[in-house]
Amino acid sequence: MTKRLLGAGALAALFALSVADAAADATQYPLQIENCGETLTFERAPARVVSVGQNSTEILLALGLADKIAGTAVWFSDVPPAYQAANVKIERLADNDPSFESVVAKEPELVTAQFEWHIGPNGSVAKRTQFHDLGIPTYVSPADCVAKDNSVSGDGVRLELFTMDLVYREIAELAAIFDVKDRGDELVADLRAREAAAKEKVKGAGEGLTLAFWFSSPEVKGDAYIAGRNGPPAWLIHALGAKNVIETNEEWPLVGWETITAADPQVLVLADMTRRRYGADDVNVKIDFLQTDPVAIHLTAVEKRHWVILSTQEMDAGMRTIDGLEKLANAIAGFGLVN
Repeated sequence: MTKRLLGAGALAALFALSVADAAADATQYPLQIENCGETLTFERAPARVVSVGQNSTEILLALGLADKIAGTAVWFSDVPPAYQAANVKIERLADNDPSFESVVAKEPELVTAQFEWHIGPNGSVAKRTQFHDLGIPTYVSPADCVAKDNSVSGDGVRLELFTMDLVYREIAELAAIFDVKDRGDELVADLRAREAAAKEKVKGAGEGLTLAFWFSSPEVKGDAYIAGRNGPPAWLIHALGAKNVIETNEEWPLVGWETITAADPQVLVLADMTRRRYGADDVNVKIDFLQTDPVAIHLTAVEKRHWVILSTQEMDAGMRTIDGLEKLANAIAGFGLVN
């Protein structure tokens, strides 16, 4: 009898602890968050959200919030298999920039954006104030505004090296907004563990290894959008202990192939996407160019076939940046470039 009473007491204590833990994890509303120069206040978890930017959408899906997503826009490629069943049920407002009216028509209680150039001071979709005037808060990814100047033309200029801490912050803040902090903590812990394991795999690569990231080109045989020295691709290079051959602070500067060939990166990273806005969006077009262009064909990375294909999400600021780190680490080890 005593043992049974003790067992019941232990169960009661465990239940009390679990309730206390749940209370500790629960978001305390009203919640205030400082986001890209704006103070956001939430009285409760939003019931409907529109996500403008694939990486923003994927974070919401990873947090188990598919039923809250009323619409999405700005897509470069397919979502990971784990999210496809949920994603196919969500209305896609546009593959690229949605209209302000189409976003508002979904009656969102929150709009998230991956890039300020979509929703920001000069947003192609709208300014944040246009949504705020309607009582709709907007959350912009910290990875696109912290230590970054988006007032310049193109994709902006980074003033400091991007770090995954900005993505981890976004996950934690969105988890708090939607009162799923336990899911956010679990997701961040998993990503941090994978990050550490990938870095360990190429610990001996050394600083002599050089890389370049080719996103796309407006004209196949023209200048290429190559990653600058402070964006997510630069973080990937830095995490591997390697060096970026491009020195500019621009996010994706246009660079001529003569310049790229002179820098002669040992590894080329090629963006793969389903988008077809520019001539070199197709990764097969990129590879054909490298093997036939009279200048690019002399790159060490081309002669040795040391190129790595990553999806745009894997070389952008989001959860899948860690996927990109893992793939790059495996490829570099496979090329025999680890000391």
